[in-house]
Amino acid sequence: MATAHLLEEHRTALTGHCYRMLGSAAEADDAVQETLIRAWRGLDQFEARASLRTWLYRIATRVCLDSLGDRSRRARPMELGPASSADGPLSSRPASEWIEPIPDAHVLPTDANPAELAILRQSIRLAFVAALQHLPPRQRAVLLLTEVLGWSAAEVADSLDTSVASVNSALQRARATLATHDLTPRAPLSGTQSTLLERYVHAFERYDVDALTALLHQEATLSMPPYELWLRGHASIRAWLLGRGAGCRGSRLVPVSASGSPAFGQYRSSGPGGRHEPWALIVLEVSEGHITALNSFLDTEALFPRFGLPRELAP
Repeated sequence: MATAHLLEEHRTALTGHCYRMLGSAAEADDAVQETLIRAWRGLDQFEARASLRTWLYRIATRVCLDSLGDRSRRARPMELGPASSADGPLSSRPASEWIEPIPDAHVLPTDANPAELAILRQSIRLAFVAALQHLPPRQRAVLLLTEVLGWSAAEVADSLDTSVASVNSALQRARATLATHDLTPRAPLSGTQSTLLERYVHAFERYDVDALTALLHQEATLSMPPYELWLRGHASIRAWLLGRGAGCRGSRLVPVSASGSPAFGQYRSSGPGGRHEPWALIVLEVSEGHITALNSFLDTEALFPRFGLPRELAP
């Protein structure tokens, strides 16, 4: 019979599944905890006709579907309206309305083989998780169980108490919806891209805006949840960095990995004494030798502890 220890071994994989379903790291943690509680209480119903992991995924999927209910989808600023100007209004929205980044280590199982790991990493990218939010909850579940976990239509139908025909129909509609989004797979960082990140860190910490701009794709975006404002293109991003964003001059960056992408904890100078305080978690999107998106998440009180980042940097 499964024990609490065996159940706990699946926490990372389940967290990834719940994060894809919910778009929130905090909600994913809550959903996994509820999954493990339900599993522990229902161990006598587990008859080993399926693997323990499959059984747990079924429970987790149902927990997520219960959680989603009729609530509105989470989003990224780029989905809410057209790009703004660097001096546009800074209107904010509650944290519950935004897609959140998540540490790779919390959602990528260490026992996954390289092929599985590649699929799992692609499926936690911010763009992919945001696209999933456009799917009704059950379509979302069907797509993730088949496309990410590799379940058969029959297995999904059994898990969701529906028919194979309904699963195939939902999968077809989900694929059609995702086809309208740019979800081009991103390859693991190459040596060239690693050099790009080094150049980004050096340029940012020197606050060399010319060098920073040169690293960006012509259509690169800059967003800053919880603010709705987002920018596109060199001119707007440069204007922001030299204007309202100039307080970032003198920042220091600490590397982390978030949502399958390179990321950094940004610390801004707090004045005399040389200390630096948390300002943003920056998640970069990189493609073909350029940075295509700068996603700065400003809720450092929630994010920095989750990523194991210190409360301040000493001189």
